[in-house]
Formats: sequence, C-alpha cells, structure tokens
Amino acid sequence: MSKPVIIMWFRHDLRLKDNPALFHAVDIAQNTIVDGVKAKVLPIYIQDETAPSQAQPGGASKWWLHQSLTSLSTSTESSLQLFSGEPLAILQALMAEHNVTHVLWNRCYEPWQIARDSNIKTQLKQHDVEVLSCNGHLLWEPMQVLKKDNTPYKVFTPYYRKGCLTRTEPRYPQSMDLSIDWCTYNSATRIELADLGLLPDIHWYGSIEKMWQPGEQGAADRLATFIAGASGQYRDDRNIPAVTGTSLLSPYLHFGEISINTVWYALKDAYANDPENEHCDTYLSELGWREFSHYLLFHFPHIPTENFNSKFDTFIWRNDPQDLHAWQRGQTGIPIVDAGMRELYQTGYMHNRVRMIVGSFLVKNLLVDWRAGERWFWDCLLDADMAANSASWQWVAGSGADASPYFRIFNPILQGEKFDKQGEYVKHYCPELRKLPPKFIHKPWEAPTNILQACDVVLGHNYPKPLVDLKVSRQRALETFAKSKEDALHANT
Repeated sequence: MSKPVIIMWFRHDLRLKDNPALFHAVDIAQNTIVDGVKAKVLPIYIQDETAPSQAQPGGASKWWLHQSLTSLSTSTESSLQLFSGEPLAILQALMAEHNVTHVLWNRCYEPWQIARDSNIKTQLKQHDVEVLSCNGHLLWEPMQVLKKDNTPYKVFTPYYRKGCLTRTEPRYPQSMDLSIDWCTYNSATRIELADLGLLPDIHWYGSIEKMWQPGEQGAADRLATFIAGASGQYRDDRNIPAVTGTSLLSPYLHFGEISINTVWYALKDAYANDPENEHCDTYLSELGWREFSHYLLFHFPHIPTENFNSKFDTFIWRNDPQDLHAWQRGQTGIPIVDAGMRELYQTGYMHNRVRMIVGSFLVKNLLVDWRAGERWFWDCLLDADMAANSASWQWVAGSGADASPYFRIFNPILQGEKFDKQGEYVKHYCPELRKLPPKFIHKPWEAPTNILQACDVVLGHNYPKPLVDLKVSRQRALETFAKSKEDALHANT
C-alpha cells in the first residue's frame, strides 16, 4: 500500500501560522501510521473553474493571488501543488494517486462555496475519506450568532455588542509546535503557477507592486507597523485619507495571509494595560463590521445581486454609461471623488472614508445602480471580498441592512474640506490641481479666473468641469427616492 497522505486544501487561508485546518492536518499526520509508514501532508490549491462568474476574481485580486501563492509555495518548501478545474474531480484524481486518508480545509462562507463544500464532504465520506473543516476565517461563525428568537440580526450594533461580545471569546491564535512533513510527490495533474493565468499580459500593476508586499510575512510586517504607529491614533486618523491612519490589512485578511484572530488579539494584547482605549475599541469594532458582512451574506445570500430591502426594487436608476465611465476614470470634476477613483486604479486600494464618498456620488448624484459600482470595485480592489463589497455598496445605496438612509447624501465638497483640509490627498492623485489653494482645492469651479490661470488649471481642458451640479443632483435623487416609495406603496395595495 502507498504512503498515507493528508490533503490540506488551501483556499482563503494562504498562511502557515494560526491555520486551524493545517494545525489539525499536521497533528493527524503525526498520529497516522499505515504499515509502519507515517503520513505526510500534501498542500494543494485549486483554481475553481466552476465558480459563478460573479465570484471569479478581478484583475487586481488575481495579481495579489499570484504573489501570495508564490509566497506560500516558498513557505511549504515548494511542496504546494496547484490545480485548475472542478475541485471534486481533482480531489478524486488525487485519491486515485495517493492513499488519501483525510482531507482538511478551512470553511468558506459564500453561498456557492457552502454548497460546493457540502457536496464534496458527502462524496469523499462515501469513499471512506475523513473530512474535517475548520473555522480559520472568522472570529464568530454566522450560524452561532442569533437573536433570542433564533433569527439573524439585521443591525450591526446589537449584532456586535449583544450577539458577539457576550459570547465565548474568540480562540487565541494557535502556535505550530510540530514540524511539517510535506508530501513532495508531484501529482500528474498539477500545473505551474503561470498556467493559472493570474498575471495580465500588460504590466499595469507597476504602482501596485511598489506599494504592497503580499504573503504571510508582508501581513505580519503590516500588522507590526500598525500597532507601533497608527493604532495609537486610529479613532482620530482613520478618516483622514492623506495619512496612513488605518491598518491596510484588508487584502491580507481577505486572502488569509494572516488570521483575524491574530489581528484581534495583537490589538488586545498591545493595549492590555489600557483595556478601555478608544482607539483600540474603535479598530476592534471595524473588525466587527467585517464579521457582520460575512454574517449578512451567510444568512441573506442574495445580497450580492439583489436589494436587501425589497422596497428599492422599484427604484429607477438613470444608469448613464458616460457618467459611469467618467466616474471609473476619475474624471467627474469633483476632486475628492476623482482622487479616490484614481487611488483605486493606481494602488488597488481606496481609503474607507473615500469609498463612502465615491459610492454616494455614484448612486445618488449620478443615479447609477449600486451593482455597477460593486462590479467596478470587484475588478479593481486588491481586497475585493464578496461579503464586504456587496454589504458596503448596499449600505451606501440605502438598500442594505443597517444601511445609511437614502436621504443621507454625502456632500463631497464638505467631506473633502473636513477630512482633507489642505487638499493633500487630492493633490497627490489629481496633480493637475496641486497649485490650487486649500480654499478652492475641493471646488475649483468656484475659483476666480485669475487664480485658475495662475495655478495652470483650465476647467474642461486639463481638469473636467463638474459632471453634475451637486445641489441639483441631490434634489433629483431625493425626488427619485420619493417616487420609488410611492410606486412601492401602490404595488403593495
């Protein structure tokens, strides 16, 4: 009989540290001996070609995944084997090649992943293969947090304060004390990283690769930098896009290069002598919002494509393709919006405060369907996450759970003047405006002609005129919303 093999199927957990499934895989391998031969761990990654189109990673995420798999391959001593196709068929092929006794993975929570994994687990068990799935992605699993009537929460604060914080503390990060005996046999169906086709033919990601270091070590370095610096001013600085006031950990968390438990306890341990620290509490609450997004997707799987609040189904969007294109290119004529959209395209990231501003402008001032914004973000964001992306866009649109009311329309001028007072953020991403004084940096159309000339700004030439009048478009949005409410009322009578 061939050597026993324990398959560790990596998914959104591209790390060795604090990886529950890997921890158990190693432990099982250490205690599995067949005919005097100790089991080995076979690490695999599968590019799932059966995933629905809306779940296929966008261009920015593909770049990150390529780098992350490179890093993981090094960490596994080049033992990581890559596959592409239908996961069940690939696992069955591996079972035909090896004496597979166990398959382990950390759970995923997107609806199609849940269905896929459930089917795979059933099929493998029928072939006497033990399957163990673990929680390596969330602090609290969605199925474990319910209201007293066993229904899911729909509002963040009670979900987090009553539903999560009153439950058993999240597990403390696990240390891997055992050495890992990797299986080095190359399977016949394995492919090379280049065969996954993750990198584009055109090298558009130059600025992205200068800013980010994907991989487990990059995640650890980013966390250490945050704790030593920005975490101490997080509550005050997190809304200022011109400073590094946030952790910048979202891509690492999405790909699982660091566990959420590691981040959670790193902050709690750092502020153990100051447990009421407002900066620490605010950041942990933001991690709670990440949990809430996954929670909503688990309990309400339609939210990536359908309004959480069905009252918005009668809303009439303008969906002007030219407006959408101008927004995507950062050419709306509204500086803080344009800066945000250019930051997104250049870095694969956008500051969270600015995400709310550009989102509000798209769905309210331009009356473009939130789903168009969600799709653009999906393709451009390094941290594109189905749960967070759909929940956030619905929050901005007013159609989601615990959403910002539709009539709350961000004024991009006031937002810019409040959170980018000197215009440093705008000037960085809109260099054509860099000579404008702070008084006009967020509203160049109000600047006198002589100042525009002195600052080399020609509206409509080297910087666009505003796509819409903010006051007029705000009123239009409110009127459209009022009409949709009336239409919804009539539809139900």
